[in-house]
Amino acid sequence: MLRVLAIDTALGACSACIWQAGDDVPLASESLPMERGHAEALLPLIDRVAAQVEGGFETLDRVAVTVGPGSYTGLRVGISAARGIGLAAGIPVVGVATLSAYLAPLMVKERRGLFTAAIDAKHGHIYIQAIAPGGRTIIQPSLMSYRDAIRVLGSGPLLISGSAAAMLAAEARTQGVDAYITDMPQAPDIAWVARLGALADPNQALPKPLYLRDPDAKPQDRARIARQ
Repeated sequence: MLRVLAIDTALGACSACIWQAGDDVPLASESLPMERGHAEALLPLIDRVAAQVEGGFETLDRVAVTVGPGSYTGLRVGISAARGIGLAAGIPVVGVATLSAYLAPLMVKERRGLFTAAIDAKHGHIYIQAIAPGGRTIIQPSLMSYRDAIRVLGSGPLLISGSAAAMLAAEARTQGVDAYITDMPQAPDIAWVARLGALADPNQALPKPLYLRDPDAKPQDRARIARQ
């Protein structure tokens, strides 16, 4: 049975689990809420998770890691660790989109409405993805303002998960659109990252950052020292 190590440092948590295909729950899992400090916390956390599973790293068949959207620093930390473990263990590494990890648990339940994942992107914007029942994509992973997102989503009703769920739902209601908050986690469920990683094609789902906007930090041209 396929055994996956899943890693997530994209948003407000540092998480890892080992999940075996066909199981309802991970063999071992740990998640620490945090906005900063992923680099220091991740490898010890992975070691603790692996130590709870007989055979540890040697029993792994694949590594899955969230690739964004999310924190630039967090993404680099998680992807670097995943690639290193994959290289050392000689196993494939796959990337899982953060928005997809939010959407997956919504879509397995029989509900009516637009499945919507929303992550706070600051400055009045969100990272968003929306899928209609049946799998038709309404909004591909995008960076949008709240108002623009509601305009594209249409009449709803919306079923929203993610760190920006409450803010998106509030905007929807001001525009007369029914919206229901299903969950507001600061980071996706790490078990769903593992499940999606097990389904991913290693040749297509590459462990590369998914950036939907440029970094906030910009070079200070005036502070540069002219080359001699």
